Amino acid sequence: RQSFLIGAHQACPHKCANCPSTSPALPRNLFARKVKDARQLPQREPGWKLFGKVPPREGSAKDPRWIQKEYETRSGRPGNPPSPKQSVRKNLDFEPLSTTALILEDRPANLPAKPAEEAQKHRQQYEEMVAQAKKRELKEAQKRRKQLEDRCKLEDSIGNAALVWSQEILPNWETMCTSRRVRELWWQGVPPSVRGKVWSLAVGNELNITHELFNICLARAKEKWKCMPISDPEADSDGLSLADKEASLELIKLDISRTFPNLCIFQQGGPYHDVLHSILGAYTCYRPDVGYVQGMSFIAAVLILNLDTADAFIAFANLLNKPCQMAFFRVDHSLMLTYFAAFEVFFEENLPKLFAHFKKNNLTPDIYLIDWIFTLYSKSLPLDLACRVWDVFCRDGEEFLFRTALGVLKLYEDILTKMDFIHNAQFLTRLPEDISADELFSAIGSIQMHSKNRKWAQVRSEKEQEKGSPVLKR
Repeated sequence: RQSFLIGAHQACPHKCANCPSTSPALPRNLFARKVKDARQLPQREPGWKLFGKVPPREGSAKDPRWIQKEYETRSGRPGNPPSPKQSVRKNLDFEPLSTTALILEDRPANLPAKPAEEAQKHRQQYEEMVAQAKKRELKEAQKRRKQLEDRCKLEDSIGNAALVWSQEILPNWETMCTSRRVRELWWQGVPPSVRGKVWSLAVGNELNITHELFNICLARAKEKWKCMPISDPEADSDGLSLADKEASLELIKLDISRTFPNLCIFQQGGPYHDVLHSILGAYTCYRPDVGYVQGMSFIAAVLILNLDTADAFIAFANLLNKPCQMAFFRVDHSLMLTYFAAFEVFFEENLPKLFAHFKKNNLTPDIYLIDWIFTLYSKSLPLDLACRVWDVFCRDGEEFLFRTALGVLKLYEDILTKMDFIHNAQFLTRLPEDISADELFSAIGSIQMHSKNRKWAQVRSEKEQEKGSPVLKR
């Protein structure tokens, strides 16, 4: 009947709403109400738990919020809806997403219900999975919290130490640098904000290098590179001396590309590429008798990270002028053997078991010490830990380099005593990347650099006088 009246209305020649034949059957705003009602209809979604929410089942007239509240009441969870802040998981009272996201609480309505035994079994398995996941995530959260607390404590201690160094120690350097309090602070690590200044003061400038001298050497290096033909650094050339070969631009470029590759700041296009290139080139002109030797780039790079370019060059030249560094970089074989022999005296004194194991496997110090000494541990240890080693090295000198080596051996003594020659060599030439700074310095602190009432300098001097000690000859 209603369809007939609608048709009659459409056929009415007057097309008016007051037509007596159609007006009683067509209430006002009929179609508008249909559209409005259609918007109010609830969206029909599957009736199972998905991502921790319980949408209404098909055909259900309940509000989804009421259904969610009923589900939480049944499962024993609080009925308060989660807020956006809670979703950030700032506390540990959360359901592990790995087990609750896609596990169905009940089967869909169009499937037969589970048997009671099967439902009970699945519920028990589900609860066990959730408990294990909560335990695992709780453990990880506690670990992250502890790491965060340790980091905050470290930052606070560094900030406080930086104030002490900058306001009390550095202004009174000559009188305070040897005090017991300063030595203790030094052992704990120099704050990065003042590290460069402390290194410069500790290393000194016995060579009396000025900024003007650096600029002169740099200008000579640039001029030399312009005139030097590009050639293979491995190629032999009768027209070039050994120092000229090692000072070649190609060799320096090759080593720069290998310097701290993970940082990506010293390679071509990096912010410190040209600075590192300038310091190494200037040094080859300043000391042509030494030239460029592989490993220098790591020392220069660490200095660049903590000092201005000219000051980094001054510290670099003075560091390499130390007796130990000069012996290694000039490859003075006889003097290097003297250092190795002195090292073995303290090695046997502090770690007799590991010393005997190395002797049995014919593992000599040159296999692992050369790389450590050449780069001052900047290549072998994590950069922040290497800087802490540098802190004390600048204070105590070459002795601390060999004391650090003994500390590394002591830290991994239990592992090394179970390895053969090959695995020992591989381990020591590629140390673990997760070395703990506190554990390493604790091991270094336990090393005694005294042998029969003789200190390092005395032992090294005795070994040097022996001339041709057969300890390490093969």
